[in-house]
Amino acid sequence: MTGPSASADQAADASGVMPEDSLSLTDDESDERAGGDIVPEQVEQIEPPAQIAPPAQAGPRAPAEPVDLVKPAACDLPAETRASSHVSVDEPLLAARVHRPADLIRFLLGVLGIATVFVLASVAQSTTTGLQTDISNGVTKVPSLLTTITGVVSTAAVLIVPLAFAVERLIKRDGLRVADGVLAAVLAHGISLAVDLWVVKAAPLSITQALTQQVQGTTTLTDPVHGYLTPVIAYMTAVGMASRPRWRVALWAVVLLDGLSELIGGNTTPLSIAVTILLGLTVAYGTLYAVGTPNVRPTGEHLLAGLRKVGFAPVSAHRSPDGPEGTRRYLVIQEAASPLDVHVIDREQQASGFFYRLWRRLQLRTVAVRSSPQSLRQALEQEALIAYAANAAGAHSPRLIATSELGPDAVILVYERIEGRSLDSTDEDEITDKVLADAWTSVKSLHDRRIAHRRLTGESLLVTQDGGVCLTNLAGGDIAAGDLTLRMDLAQLLTTLALRVGPERAVTSANAVLGSYRTAAALPLLQPVGLSRSTRIALKHFNRSRKAEVAAIHAEQIKAGVKIEDALTATPEPADFLSQIREQILEVVPQAPVEPARLQRLKPKTLITVIAGAFAAYLLLGQIAANNPVTALSHAKWSWLLAALAASVISYVGAAMSLAGFVPEQLPFGRTLLAQVAGSFVKLVAPAAVGGVALNARFLQRAGIRPGQAVASVGASQLVGLGMHILLLLGFGFVAGTAKSSDIPSSRTVIAGLLVAAVLVLVAAAIPPLRRWLTAQVRSLFLGVIPRMLDLLRSPTKLATGFGGIILVSLAFVACLDASIHAFGGSLPFATIAVVYLAGNAAGSAIPVPGGIGPIELALTGLLTGAGLPLAVATPAVLVFRVMTFWLPVLPGWISFTYLQRKNAL
Repeated sequence: MTGPSASADQAADASGVMPEDSLSLTDDESDERAGGDIVPEQVEQIEPPAQIAPPAQAGPRAPAEPVDLVKPAACDLPAETRASSHVSVDEPLLAARVHRPADLIRFLLGVLGIATVFVLASVAQSTTTGLQTDISNGVTKVPSLLTTITGVVSTAAVLIVPLAFAVERLIKRDGLRVADGVLAAVLAHGISLAVDLWVVKAAPLSITQALTQQVQGTTTLTDPVHGYLTPVIAYMTAVGMASRPRWRVALWAVVLLDGLSELIGGNTTPLSIAVTILLGLTVAYGTLYAVGTPNVRPTGEHLLAGLRKVGFAPVSAHRSPDGPEGTRRYLVIQEAASPLDVHVIDREQQASGFFYRLWRRLQLRTVAVRSSPQSLRQALEQEALIAYAANAAGAHSPRLIATSELGPDAVILVYERIEGRSLDSTDEDEITDKVLADAWTSVKSLHDRRIAHRRLTGESLLVTQDGGVCLTNLAGGDIAAGDLTLRMDLAQLLTTLALRVGPERAVTSANAVLGSYRTAAALPLLQPVGLSRSTRIALKHFNRSRKAEVAAIHAEQIKAGVKIEDALTATPEPADFLSQIREQILEVVPQAPVEPARLQRLKPKTLITVIAGAFAAYLLLGQIAANNPVTALSHAKWSWLLAALAASVISYVGAAMSLAGFVPEQLPFGRTLLAQVAGSFVKLVAPAAVGGVALNARFLQRAGIRPGQAVASVGASQLVGLGMHILLLLGFGFVAGTAKSSDIPSSRTVIAGLLVAAVLVLVAAAIPPLRRWLTAQVRSLFLGVIPRMLDLLRSPTKLATGFGGIILVSLAFVACLDASIHAFGGSLPFATIAVVYLAGNAAGSAIPVPGGIGPIELALTGLLTGAGLPLAVATPAVLVFRVMTFWLPVLPGWISFTYLQRKNAL
């Protein structure tokens, strides 16, 4: 709640305060403010009473200069200074137009509605035809006189209502909105003509029949979209009818009357009317979002007028830094009274951050995210309720003095002014134990009354001039909050304070006020997803900078001749910052629960996986339906199918060899083999690379290998496997390219590809930021892997086992794919199949889908057909290959997984 204070020459005397009527706006003037004929600055040019000197000519306002926090009240100024002053407002210019997320949402919903109508017309032909037949039969019973009267009235209304609305808006000098409406109407008419042309000339027959019908006695079709009604809907919607209920009723009465008239006259269909309405609304909202709507946010002049109406005597107002979610705040200097902090909530601000809030509601469980108020009145009542409740609970927070509406599109909340600086802008040596204790005491007072703050970031903690802490930004709080919400508050404040004073002081101060067990209750909530966005960014920056510091220390030590193992021992990798807070809590309460609470219900990776998997499954099912692999399977050669199964089994032997070969310690080969089979079950629910790495690391730890060395061994295996994969791909690509009549690129192409890759590496090395990032990534990878590789150099047998296992895995999979192709009568050179498998598997695994389901099948099928194999052979061959290597091992994998868990080996 800090903000720039006004200088003394900006205050005014009581004699210089303009009377209430001088700045109050009538309804018509409010409409003018919303239009384009009067800009915000012109409000200042309203003629003041004769005894007051007129203000200076309006013009661009200069930005406010930084001033002292403490502002003398107007009554403390010399009389001559006050007598020569007038009411002033110091704020930046507001944007002339704003792009509202609500308009974008309505536009997208309109597009979805139109698409739904077209889909309905395609798949529900019998229903739409029957509905149209029933309407046609019913129309024959309507008296002709009624039909004529309805047609005449609807035609006249379609012309009169929009014209009357335009005249009314022009009288109110709402020129900009009228211009927006005309633009929307022109666009709507053009788009309706384009849709008419598409439906008649190019659309599927089912859509044409659903949106048109033949005019009786002719071969002419009716218009699919009413080209005169769509512009009317678009025009009136774009001009705006949210606060004009009478015109809204008039518009929809015209639409219903015209639609009824056209149905009775046999000139349209029900789906045609639906498309007409949806198209008009969609074009209107799309136009409003594209060009923006006139900004009707109240200015500082309106604010001062509103304050005088509720009994205050403001002299000047100055914009303070905006609050959370863009809430505008003003420092208001009064005559003969203390300064005020005024918060302005308007519809534009309320809509800001809509998409982020929507994503958080989808991402987090309902209890972990607060619902947003649906109206300005609800927002006002919610913030006022929390403010009063916090004061009643005894928490140190600003006192709410008054609330009021500020026209139809804004409300204000008036707080007492408390001087201070936010915790974020306070120097570290000024954050004393008293500051920390005062913060925890206020939060404890809230929580004792079941009040949650929900936004305990550094900007919400105001360090006052007496060394205390005042809680601000209470608008997002909750009353009657549940235990989980209160514990999330504690986790947020712990993290906020720890980022400034360190985990030890933060936890110690919490224990001193709350008690150790109450503090420990926040431990399961110490996870990034439950913290505010600014805190997550700060945590990421802190962890990244700390890792960079340790990496620089390691580099210096290695340069000085220190062994890598000794460097890692002397300066270990830093723990995650939240882990450091957890360690401080567990030192005091070792039995505290450490299992993270379930806050997320949807992760970004899960969303990407579902979308990618659905798209891949759609394409794959289309291929399967087109080629009927069941018929092909009935003619498969079983001897080749058994060979494919044997090759799949051999691949697990190779996988066990590759893991055991990169672990200096001796591993039981039987259990290692079972662990690789168990990986087939894990891959069903996790991306192929991620699931296998996690399972192998866990297996090695259970085998008695320290976690760091276990991860390094698995990393070494993965790194060598990647290198061998690339070498095999290049080698087989070279061989396949030199073969005659091969569709695989020639050896010259492979060499050219290597040269291009080398050039890309050189370009990356020439760009400093990219070079530093790549160096950091490679250094962090090799610091853990190289020591294990050095240990393996002492055992050539281990190295041979590891490298041989990696090669065996790749060759076994290639042999399995080759046998699957032969099973259906196909044939390709082994080198070509090897290139197809190595490239297709890499491309398919790049998409984070569990087991690569869908992408791998598509990639392999596409590459095989590109290599010359018929699609009728490639599709069943790939499906059999995936059954042998992915689906069939799932049951043995589950059995192995369960067995190893029972033996405490996983």
